[in-house]
Amino acid sequence: MNNPTLDKTSQETYLDNLLQQCQANSPVIDAEYLQNLRKNAVSQVKELSLPTRRDEEWRFTDLSELYQLEFKTAKPEKVTQQIADIFILPEAQKSCIVFVNGQYVSELSNVSALSTDIYVGNLNNLSDTQKSKIVKYLGKQEGEKDAFTALNTAGFKDAAVIWVNPNIVVETPIQLLFIAVASDTPTLIQPRTLVVAEKGSSLSFVEYYGRLEQCSDVIQNQPYFTNSVTEIWLEDNAQINHSRIQRELANSFHIGKSAITQNQDSRYTCNEVNLGAKLSRHTLQILQNGNQTETHLNGLTMIDNQQISDTHSAVLLNHPYGVTNQLHKCIIDGNAHGVFNGKIFVPKPAQVTSATQLNRNLLLSSKARINTKPELQITADNVKCSHGATISQLEADELFYLQSRGLNETDARHLLIDAFAAEILERIPVNSLQERLTQCVACRTVDA
Repeated sequence: MNNPTLDKTSQETYLDNLLQQCQANSPVIDAEYLQNLRKNAVSQVKELSLPTRRDEEWRFTDLSELYQLEFKTAKPEKVTQQIADIFILPEAQKSCIVFVNGQYVSELSNVSALSTDIYVGNLNNLSDTQKSKIVKYLGKQEGEKDAFTALNTAGFKDAAVIWVNPNIVVETPIQLLFIAVASDTPTLIQPRTLVVAEKGSSLSFVEYYGRLEQCSDVIQNQPYFTNSVTEIWLEDNAQINHSRIQRELANSFHIGKSAITQNQDSRYTCNEVNLGAKLSRHTLQILQNGNQTETHLNGLTMIDNQQISDTHSAVLLNHPYGVTNQLHKCIIDGNAHGVFNGKIFVPKPAQVTSATQLNRNLLLSSKARINTKPELQITADNVKCSHGATISQLEADELFYLQSRGLNETDARHLLIDAFAAEILERIPVNSLQERLTQCVACRTVDA
């Protein structure tokens, strides 16, 4: 058990208290399908239990500190345009929507650069016609049910929505900005995102989780808990490049789930970077729902001190000629603990499949830890698949070589760490974001 004092009854009480918080602060919803969605989620929460280290999928991730805190639903907070501009990418100044503590802020959002063939906004502002289309997608992703996802659905107030009409190519990168504002009490924030790319469409978007401390002698910034859910649908021949950036406060908790369904000939790329939070967990579930479907997963985790970062992914290749490539890197320093568990399923129907998976880990201190478990489950007989994991430290001969070329030991270490991270960061399609994250990695390397 995670926490010896948190028995089964206590866990049920804790989860019920979180559910009551969500229900007490949720707005009245007129749409019948949303009422039913929330009602079903409430029933799921009551049937499910919170994960512990006795659960196979959570055995390396200790949630006891999370369970010791009594969270209240986050209240609206005022964020100025000047502060929001710190997080908004230059390429997305007129294609960005902003949520603060999970609530849409229209005055900080600007989508004037986008055509009428694409909707970028919040769920509550959809037209009646658009809302009728949402029914097919919202809350309809397949996959395992879990308490955190059900809790998000039971209590979500609004959602970020991207909807691209058929055969529309969106050249401008879109940013979904979620700002968490710390307060004097532990708070629960539940962002929700829905992205639908219709047949033949193409887009690139950034899902960015930033944080804001309140500087005051009166307010002591307490931990907050971001519980996010993102649903992405790609219809036939659609293409999405998705960059997911997590930079929460150092004392916060972040548990996120991304569920993606790809139809025939679609192409999905995820560039994931995890830098913040005391404890973070991201679960990726991808269903290839058609022939000749491509999935590319690129990930970077950089943690130090006492941070815990857990990445779980599952790719289901259910049709012939599927392709998936995954490369996830971890840079771990101090007493930090990284976890990677990637699964690729290749059943009998998925003939002529190509799948590769690699987890590379760089440990910078003697107390840094990594638990890695890449998995391939194959029953098809005409496939090309490989998987593996590496755990290493900085190579002495590489340090020696750089020092022989005039660098001191510290600069040589920084150069090697930056190069290790660059392989992932260079795949991010938004230049300013790539540069910003490169600088962030460099700064953390110097601080270390």
